[in-house]
Amino acid sequence: MRKFLLLCFVAGAALTTSAQRRILERKDKSEPTVYIISVKESDTIWSNNPAAIHHQMTASNNQAVKAAVADHRGALRPGAREVEEPSVIFANRNNSFSFAIGGFVALRASYSFDDAVDNIDMVPYDIPLATSFANKQALGMDATTSRVYMRAIAHPSRLRSPVVVYFDADFRGGSQGSYTPRLRSGYVSFMGFTMGRDVTTFCDLKASPTTIDFQGPNAYNFNFATLLRYEMTFLNNYMKFGVAAEMPKVSGTYGQSFMPVPQRVPDFPAYIQVMWGKNHRSHFRASGVLRNMYLYNDARKTTTDLLGWGVQASGNIYIIDMLQLFMNGVYGQGITPYIQDLTGAGLDFTPNPADPQRIQTMPMWGWQAAAQFNILPNLFVSGGYSMVQVERKNGAYADNEYRCGQYAFGNVFYSITPRLKVAAEYLWGKRKDMNGDSNHASRINLLVKYNF
Repeated sequence: MRKFLLLCFVAGAALTTSAQRRILERKDKSEPTVYIISVKESDTIWSNNPAAIHHQMTASNNQAVKAAVADHRGALRPGAREVEEPSVIFANRNNSFSFAIGGFVALRASYSFDDAVDNIDMVPYDIPLATSFANKQALGMDATTSRVYMRAIAHPSRLRSPVVVYFDADFRGGSQGSYTPRLRSGYVSFMGFTMGRDVTTFCDLKASPTTIDFQGPNAYNFNFATLLRYEMTFLNNYMKFGVAAEMPKVSGTYGQSFMPVPQRVPDFPAYIQVMWGKNHRSHFRASGVLRNMYLYNDARKTTTDLLGWGVQASGNIYIIDMLQLFMNGVYGQGITPYIQDLTGAGLDFTPNPADPQRIQTMPMWGWQAAAQFNILPNLFVSGGYSMVQVERKNGAYADNEYRCGQYAFGNVFYSITPRLKVAAEYLWGKRKDMNGDSNHASRINLLVKYNF
């Protein structure tokens, strides 16, 4: 009992003496607060001189605070869809273990006109082809993209690399507007390996512009996968390589002669990237993915498979400090999980229009380009265009099948404080089907977002 009380006293003393040590490395006021917590007797500094105790604890805490902040800043990933620096970090005195809790609350308000997309995001695939009284205009308000995350970083003595455990969740797990929590990512990474659920390796996180619209350009490919991935940098961090095995997601049109079966082979995406410029912030990446999709031929009573493949070029280039360019171009067959507008559209493969007893993968491609003008440190404007198209193969399987989608945006973002942002945006989208029918939609978005 005495030992337990002693440990409680030591923990309380350590927390009280340095509960809110701030590191003043930057001029803004968004620095994380680091709490140093010591509950093990081996972490405690003993001395008969109270002044010496305070001096040693202060020096030890300051070192741990700096190391913890550096660890969690280093673990942040670039990209418009990634989380920002946390407000609070907890660490032990030697920083062998720390964890951070953060996230943001985001409220999006929208007004749709011309024709309203039946989706809280601007998805060209979902633009209605027929105008009616029910889809002329629509008001929307959405906070489902608000997010919470937890990151833990350990420095095991037996490993040369820190171990990072990461979870984040938003509220898009159920039907539209239900606010059901959803696990976005959950993985552990060390020594270049990542295991768990994360953004697909085919996605270039830095190639997407910042938009209020949650999905963004329809030719981009921000999707999640359960995966095992390995990444490494070389040539003094000017080059990077990654390869992964990912759980496949197949979305095809089976017709009357084919049926779905469980998949047997993972998808294999890989990339090579070159970086240059100030802090290596500009880059160009070449990616590829191979897929082996299985389905059952009911007419022949046998299982068959189809080869899917895709290639992509993407990048983020700083022309000058004030001007940043984003881009990606993708082409392949049977790769709907890797093009946002086509995810879940049933177009990985369709029956051959010339012979319904045969099945075929569908050729598809897309590209997007955008520019961001950094007018002030806390103000930027951006705009861009994106397009996706599915090609005919032996004719069109259905006249009302998706053929082409277009997406354009322009926006302005302003940071009132380092953690409070407001923004406004205009969106335009268009869908065209195989038979030539088309329609377009417009939307205005407003955003208020606070990071914590």
